[in-house]
Amino acid sequence: MSDAAVRRATLAGLAAILLWASLALLTTATGDLPPFQVLAISFGIAAVLGLSRAALRGHTGWRELRQPLPALLLSTLALFGYHALYFIALKRAPAVEANLLNYLWPLLIVVFAGLFGGVSVRAGQWLGTALGLAAAVLLVTRGQGLHVAPAHVPGYLAALGAALIWSLYSVLNRRHAEVPTAAITVACAGVAILGAVAHLASERTLVPTGRQWAVLAVMGVGPVGAAFWLWDHGTKRGDIALLGSLSYLAPLLSTLLLVASGRVQAHAVHAVAIVLLLTGAWLSVKAGGARR
Repeated sequence: MSDAAVRRATLAGLAAILLWASLALLTTATGDLPPFQVLAISFGIAAVLGLSRAALRGHTGWRELRQPLPALLLSTLALFGYHALYFIALKRAPAVEANLLNYLWPLLIVVFAGLFGGVSVRAGQWLGTALGLAAAVLLVTRGQGLHVAPAHVPGYLAALGAALIWSLYSVLNRRHAEVPTAAITVACAGVAILGAVAHLASERTLVPTGRQWAVLAVMGVGPVGAAFWLWDHGTKRGDIALLGSLSYLAPLLSTLLLVASGRVQAHAVHAVAIVLLLTGAWLSVKAGGARR
């Protein structure tokens, strides 16, 4: 593969990271819509767009959707579990804290890659992971000892669960590198169906306002749609080491968007947690680079 092709693929992965940075802001902008309803609608939009593309491409497009059952189950359950927990976290805990806890996933990837991903993890990477854990503790306690607001515990646990699921998926998905990128459309459809079932079973349906429909459409096109295509292309054909380091832009940009929009108030704890996360990321990337 040419250097130009690798650069293009890496830029595609970076575009996915930038799209994901907007997800917290868009999720809070859905207002009082229940989390599973948001999940079902946004992924339904992504699935319709993907199926429309397949239809336009004819036989070739439909063939690209085929994949082994293990790959389909992994992607569907991971996407559903991650986004369900992420949306719940942002609805039931302070947005910045929940968002930054979720972005422990790049550091958790280091842990799981070392445990069962066949990767040798260096001391600097373990130290980086420990700093990420320290950031998580600081966010949950807001620097006030071990006191945690009981009302926010479900949201915090959901955010940590989301980070756990996405990091596991990212490591395990490397085993299905032969599956075409377009196949993510089937997973999106599965997530939309699971979200609809969970919504009807546990939530009261609310009719979205025109503004909420616009936000859901943007979500379906961007951070829960095109982003998965771009990330798949980037990780398979781009500079994966560089993309790994660039992933840490997401929590920083996401937090800045939340603060700049006026939806949350900046706090000194947020700044310290971001510094810890980025320092941990730098140590992990540096250690990885030394190994290569």
